[in-house]
Amino acid sequence: MMTTAKNRICLWYDGDAEEAARFYASLFPDSAVDAVHRAPADYPAGKQGDVLTVEFRVMGIPCLGLNGGPEVSHSWTFSFQVATQTQAETDHYWHAIIESGGQGSECGWCQDKWGISWQITPSPSPRRSQIPRPRLNGRLGTPETTRPPQRVALCLWVVSPSARRDYLA
Repeated sequence: MMTTAKNRICLWYDGDAEEAARFYASLFPDSAVDAVHRAPADYPAGKQGDVLTVEFRVMGIPCLGLNGGPEVSHSWTFSFQVATQTQAETDHYWHAIIESGGQGSECGWCQDKWGISWQITPSPSPRRSQIPRPRLNGRLGTPETTRPPQRVALCLWVVSPSARRDYLA
């Protein structure tokens, strides 16, 4: 029997909480959709059977997806930070999010198609080559070929104190 966490993240969606939860569960380890709660009857904003909330886990973090409507949108001020061990893992997560309708940014940041922000960052000691590599003409580029060296250094400075030492050494 699953116990209810004392603290979990509540994420607001515009009717597609279940789709988002299933995407996260398919992409990340230790992730799953635990429960889908449907409306027992028609209500002012919807019909019986509509998904109201979804209980799920993302990398072990308990979450609640709330189908609250279009009134609220996400921002970059909240993000999931995913620590990766290899360049392949870094690229896998970042590109899965981007290629599923999301948008990329710098320093390992991206947003999924629902507007949730993600930081896909190498751990524990990222090196320049482990920052997500955008695709150039269908092939992966390197940080040095896709952004100025100053931006790579800034990304590493933000990600990890040990990366600062490694990059500046």
